[in-house]
Amino acid sequence: MVFSSSLFILFFLPIFLLVYHIVPKKWKNYVILLTSIIFYAWGGPKFIFVILCTTIITFYLVKFLSKSTSRRKRRWLLFFSVFVNLIFLLYFKYANFFVENVNATIQLLGYKPMKWVEVVLPIGISFYTFQTITYALDVYRNVHQPLRKVTDYILYIMAFPQMIAGPIVRFNSIADQIIDRKETIDDKLIGFYRFVLGLSKKILIANVMAEQADAILNSNLANLSTPNAWIGILAYTFQIYFDFSGYSDMAVGLGKMMGFNFPENFNSPYSSRSISEFWRRWHITLGTFMKDYLYIPLGGNRVSEKRMYLNLGIVFLLSGLWHGASWNFVLWGAFHGFFLILDRIFLLKLLDRLGSFFSTLFTFFVVMIGWVIFRIENFSDIFVYLEKMFCISNSQASMIIPQFYIIGLLAIIFSFLASFGFGKRIIKFFFIKEDYTISQHINLALLSTLLFILSLSFILSSDFNPFIYYRF
Repeated sequence: MVFSSSLFILFFLPIFLLVYHIVPKKWKNYVILLTSIIFYAWGGPKFIFVILCTTIITFYLVKFLSKSTSRRKRRWLLFFSVFVNLIFLLYFKYANFFVENVNATIQLLGYKPMKWVEVVLPIGISFYTFQTITYALDVYRNVHQPLRKVTDYILYIMAFPQMIAGPIVRFNSIADQIIDRKETIDDKLIGFYRFVLGLSKKILIANVMAEQADAILNSNLANLSTPNAWIGILAYTFQIYFDFSGYSDMAVGLGKMMGFNFPENFNSPYSSRSISEFWRRWHITLGTFMKDYLYIPLGGNRVSEKRMYLNLGIVFLLSGLWHGASWNFVLWGAFHGFFLILDRIFLLKLLDRLGSFFSTLFTFFVVMIGWVIFRIENFSDIFVYLEKMFCISNSQASMIIPQFYIIGLLAIIFSFLASFGFGKRIIKFFFIKEDYTISQHINLALLSTLLFILSLSFILSSDFNPFIYYRF
């Protein structure tokens, strides 16, 4: 079940909100917990008990850790807690990848490949694993006391708004809200506005861009024309942004309706003037997680330049692999890591001299080339596609769907709003401001209702509603 489905919007969410607001305060967390279990089991019934078991094991390991006064014992309990969850992640997400590569090597040596039953990937496993790690590490570092009840911990890990597509919610940022949170009418209204904005980004923009991207990127790449190649990756560039940020907006909005303040995950990334800035604006919660729990422990910026570059390379190779068990994701991570290193060597100074327009254009161009690597799994197809982009070819008729032009223009406008003063004010009004007047609430409610009806009509009239986070 996904947020942009008719099942979720017409049945699951209304029933949940009705029950949630009827029950007394002391039962609200149990309603969220039960609903989250049902939500996850709906799409992955085979995995719900596995996830519940590993979650409970982690809870008690960390509970014992927090009570222990022995430094050695605390370290071992931390190790086991992280180990259990990483093994869980490695098996389900990377076992197939490992066996495929071993079999490929064996076949090259002339031997028969080993037999293997492919492992099915649980949805949202990476988000789940990272949150369990932040819980264990935050308690170990005495950043926050552990939760007292196992049900509260399961709620933190499995809360349905953020489990399958993020944002990655760090324990210390939400622990107090799990125990006691204030719910106001203003927050519930703002949460509804935010949810509808995210839904609109997903349905009205991302899905149209996805249809255009699939029409080109799933075609015979050998016959692709240069204009179609550029339009295809441009469509995918906007698809992945409006899809992913749309889901994050919906998660933030749903959390707000329950009194939670989930962290922001996107901040107009395509307005960035460098790849370094892009990664401060794109998938913010993943970036901060990798920085705080991997880059800084490796030494961060406190080491020699060569070691710092190596640290950046390690972090982005792993960031790439986090996105999916395929070599193209590793290459994509290395690609971004390479430009981050160039930023520190000379590129930031050069882009600063070029001015905001050209630096933004260059960064967007680099990011878009990166999406070619991200989207296409086969290495040879990646190079074919890049060749079609840069070697003029008109061997194929136009593959543009009619609605691409209008929606594509909207995607460009909304992607680069933050590059302008008036755009920053618009973004602040819709995504940051939290003290609306009565008249502003009325206008936002009317706009949200209109967008909700429009999005729902698109959902009901089409079966095309891709979900691109099954690998994450």
